[in-house]
Amino acid sequence: MSVDHYEVLGVSKDADAETIKKSYRKLARELHPDVNGEPGAEDRFKQVTHAYEVLSDPAQRASYDRGGDQGFGGFGPFGDIFENFFGGGGQQQGPRSRKERGQDALLRVDVDLKDVIFGVQRSIEIDTAVVCETCDGSCASPGSSPRSCDICGGSGSLKRTVRSVLGNMVTQSPCGSCRGFGEVIDSPCPTCAGQGRVRATRALSVDIPGGIETGQRIHLPGQGEVGHGGGPAGDLYLEFTIRGDAIYSRSGDDIIATLEIDVIDAIEGQMVTLEALDGEVSVTVKPGAQSADVITVKNRGVTKLRGNGRGDLRFGLHVMTPTKLSSKESELVAKLRELRKPAAPSLAGAQQGMFHKFRDRLFG
Repeated sequence: MSVDHYEVLGVSKDADAETIKKSYRKLARELHPDVNGEPGAEDRFKQVTHAYEVLSDPAQRASYDRGGDQGFGGFGPFGDIFENFFGGGGQQQGPRSRKERGQDALLRVDVDLKDVIFGVQRSIEIDTAVVCETCDGSCASPGSSPRSCDICGGSGSLKRTVRSVLGNMVTQSPCGSCRGFGEVIDSPCPTCAGQGRVRATRALSVDIPGGIETGQRIHLPGQGEVGHGGGPAGDLYLEFTIRGDAIYSRSGDDIIATLEIDVIDAIEGQMVTLEALDGEVSVTVKPGAQSADVITVKNRGVTKLRGNGRGDLRFGLHVMTPTKLSSKESELVAKLRELRKPAAPSLAGAQQGMFHKFRDRLFG
């Protein structure tokens, strides 16, 4: 026959969670086998406990209100047997700890290209969970402390004997009054609402290694969120994005840029001092330089993340042909033509376009 859980607990069907809990605790103290030896008290205690297990869980209560529970849970008396033998909640050994490990966290960090040449130390702000300073993770308000649960006696679980075709089976389930903790907090910490942790922003100093690339991560053990009840913190992972520079870009461990030179400098050669990401650098353009030629400065690239040394700094040349000449410049060019007597333009075999030639030399 169906059992009315609301009637068992002595509450109305529209009773709120706090009313249900108070009624259960009152009845459980009266009917607990350790304090009540009257005939039928143990069976009543089992009924009260089961009724509370169903009505204290919103999902189970909703299912019960729709007619889904017939007094002993979804599977009747066999439900506890299945739990006992197939990994249910009946195998709890002692109360569970309020301290839980916190979650791992992933934070994305933007870094300038110049900062990954040698590496850099950065202070990073993290929005995370930290131990509540008011209760120091105890979850109880200052001056108070958790007390042993008077329903389960601090064990965190309740045992029941269920009759089945296999005989009497003793099952064990988490105590509904203390939720398996074995302790009850009558006065939760007002700062963290009994969680033992609060949200806060904290600064973390991080050594970003030279040579780190976009998409790579750094693992920082114990720097993630503090767990419930002031439990140990999870881990923090930093994922990096390397921001581009207006002039320089990166190819592996090399740094590359385009160097525009006048046609006269390409003909005669020139030495020029440039401002690189890590300071000045002297570059020599040899006489007869051509567009797409590459000038390499050794060991002025990015520090190698794995290995020794640095990559190179490479400049791809772009010879700039003047589009407007003064009358005197035109006269000089005409004299040069007369002296050189250049051959007429002629067709040659198919060649790569200038852009592809430049790219292959620079990145090859």
